[in-house]
Amino acid sequence: MIPFIRHSETLYLENKGATELKQLFSIDLQDYKDTYKVFRRPSARAIIFKDNKIALVYSKKEKYFKFPGGGIHDDEDKREALIREVREEVGMVVIPESIREYGSVLRRQKSGVEEDTIFEQENFYYFCDVEEGTVEQNLDDYESEAEFVLRIVDIDEAIRVNDIYHSDDSFNEIMIKRELRVLRMVNLSSLK
Repeated sequence: MIPFIRHSETLYLENKGATELKQLFSIDLQDYKDTYKVFRRPSARAIIFKDNKIALVYSKKEKYFKFPGGGIHDDEDKREALIREVREEVGMVVIPESIREYGSVLRRQKSGVEEDTIFEQENFYYFCDVEEGTVEQNLDDYESEAEFVLRIVDIDEAIRVNDIYHSDDSFNEIMIKRELRVLRMVNLSSLK
């Protein structure tokens, strides 16, 4: 079972512009030693609703849904990364002034790539609107291999698919459990 550790409102500052973001929850496998070095990979992720459905990345190979988004480069802030990543992964063009904060999720676990390293990823989630139509995707190699495509689906369908997802790759398994939990939180908040 993947441990989820809930925190009361921990605040984080934006790289540029001192905006605070509430931490929704954290995932810490505690499968590492405190003496390990830490590799940090912050990410920005988009929550996009279109006609009462949600726009998500779907992996045709792995059969899961995830929020569009990815790593924040050193030379960009979270919002710039969000705009770039959404365009690259699903070909949607984010309207910058529509970006609204939702919250963050911290993930910590032993790296599967580097010895004696902790992988730490702060995922920053934002609601946003997009322009009509799409442009061409610009996928990384691993995204192409996973066969990422844009799907606009009922949020309950995305929850159902991710709820039954299983992978022998623990990294993917944890990522999809995180996305599942955020999907459920977004769904509950949209029902209010």
